[in-house]
Order: sequence, then structure tokens, then C-alpha cells
Amino acid sequence: MSAVDALLEAARAGLDRVSPGQAAALQRDGGLLVDIRYAALRERDGTIPGALIVERNELEWRLDPTGAHRAPEATGHDLAVVVVCNEGYASSLAAVSLRQLGLYRATDLVGGFQAWRAAGLPVRARVPG
Repeated sequence: MSAVDALLEAARAGLDRVSPGQAAALQRDGGLLVDIRYAALRERDGTIPGALIVERNELEWRLDPTGAHRAPEATGHDLAVVVVCNEGYASSLAAVSLRQLGLYRATDLVGGFQAWRAAGLPVRARVPG
């Protein structure tokens, strides 16, 4: 096993990862989906309606409820946060980082955006122009 695979396995051991259907239900119940994919992927594949777009390099600053640069959606440490990447790898590591900031309900989407789309859940297509 590679070092990064071991890191990923350890990260996931501490998460209650969610399926696309569970993520949609959490969003309906007031949870926050956070799309950390880079712009080219969002432009190519679209976005999840209502998801907060925060590229990975800004995630901790934007989601820290005590930080000066937080997004308005980062309302408290008890917020249910589901991190979404393209296929469900980087999101696991990102969710662990959010937990280290005190967001104890942070987790990630198994299979990422691609699993969301494959499940037939809503996707907002890229707007041309």
C-alpha cells in the first residue's frame, strides 16, 4: 500500500461517509454541501444546486466559523458539512481537516460529484459564455 493510500484509509476510518442520497437528504435538512472541485471540472460537468463552491486551497479559511475570512454559511462547529470532490478521494482528506478545525460533523460524499450525477440527483449545467 502506498503512503497516500494509507493516509486515505486512516482518514476514512474516522468519517461516517455518506452516499449521494444521504448527502441530498442532509442538504434538505439544512446541511451544507461544499464543492471543492477546481473550476475546469465545474465548467465541464456542472455543479450541485445549493452547494457552496470553495476550492480546496481556501477550504479551511472559508469554513472556520471563528475565522475572519469565513463564508456566511459557516455558522458553527455543529454544522453538518459534506465535502464533495470529483470522485471522493480528496474530499476525505479535506473532511478530516475540517474536523480538526472543530467541525465535528464534517464528512464527505462517497464517489464524489460523479456518484451524485450517476445517482440522477440535480446538477446545474455549466452556463455558456
